Amino acid sequence: MPTSHVLLGLLVERPKHGYELKKEHDQRLAGAKPLAYGQVYATLQRLERDGFAEVAETSQEGGPERTMYAITDGGRAELTQWLNTVDAPAPYVASPLFARVAVAGKDADAYLVRQREAHLTRMRELTATKVAGTPAEVLAADYALQHLDADLRWIETALTRLKEDGNA
Repeated sequence: MPTSHVLLGLLVERPKHGYELKKEHDQRLAGAKPLAYGQVYATLQRLERDGFAEVAETSQEGGPERTMYAITDGGRAELTQWLNTVDAPAPYVASPLFARVAVAGKDADAYLVRQREAHLTRMRELTATKVAGTPAEVLAADYALQHLDADLRWIETALTRLKEDGNA
């Protein structure tokens, strides 16, 4: 996920400081890896360099200097293009789960059983999150649950095929 485009999307509402952008990113993209402050500021510098964001205001109210950034017209155009671009489905299988089973072959049964249990444990945790989570957390949990469910179906298929074929 391109951090630059996400930050542009967060700047559409109004100009913001880097601290606000980090906080909002981590709230809206619940379940995603939290951004490091350094990554936020480095990305803002690149957006400014490329003409997609600009310094709207700099202030210092009893603390460190805070720079507020705003999206430019070029940034709006870039964001619109990104939002309207369809991502092609992945052409290759690039999953550690698949790689382990492909390498282990007929000896993958025990691994698949352990992995299934790990998936089920994570699914229970995510389901609990949905009960009291924010809308962003619930959406993130739904997304993760559906991916884990697809993995579980594949695990069951793999276990069946390994029993039938005796190898992978």
